[in-house]
Amino acid sequence: MKTRIRVGHGFDAHKLVDDRKLVLGGVDIPYQQGLQGHSDADVLIHAVCDALLGASGLGDIGDLFPDSDDLNRNRNSREFLEEVYRLLQSHAIEVVNVDVTLIAQAPRLAPFYDAMRSNLSADLALDQSFVNVKATTTEGLGFTGRTEGIAAHAVVLVEQSVG
Repeated sequence: MKTRIRVGHGFDAHKLVDDRKLVLGGVDIPYQQGLQGHSDADVLIHAVCDALLGASGLGDIGDLFPDSDDLNRNRNSREFLEEVYRLLQSHAIEVVNVDVTLIAQAPRLAPFYDAMRSNLSADLALDQSFVNVKATTTEGLGFTGRTEGIAAHAVVLVEQSVG
């Protein structure tokens, strides 16, 4: 069986607001604000979903889970990731690895990396050694540096079995 290697990149950003819990990588992060969005606004998982869909040529997260659909209101983004994974499987696409960078001035995210990696690896049926999560600040620059929001970049490698 021949295979094809494909790379995908995803990006997401959401505004920090009061009266929302902060969820990143499916982990509740103790912080005084959370991310604004139609679902739970988990920028990490949204970026991973877009990277996987892009690598696979299957559209984007907005196509599959539009914010105009009330079924997606306050929805756990891990459900999105599980559905994306099933879609990839139906196209004979396997995830090889995932690398994510969170961009946030605050809060400090390093204590939560292992839990985030555990969630991603479980949802993608992938050994944790093939999942990386890290964070950076922007040294006070831009909307993330002013603690107005949090962003995430994800890069994935997938392998598709063909003919």
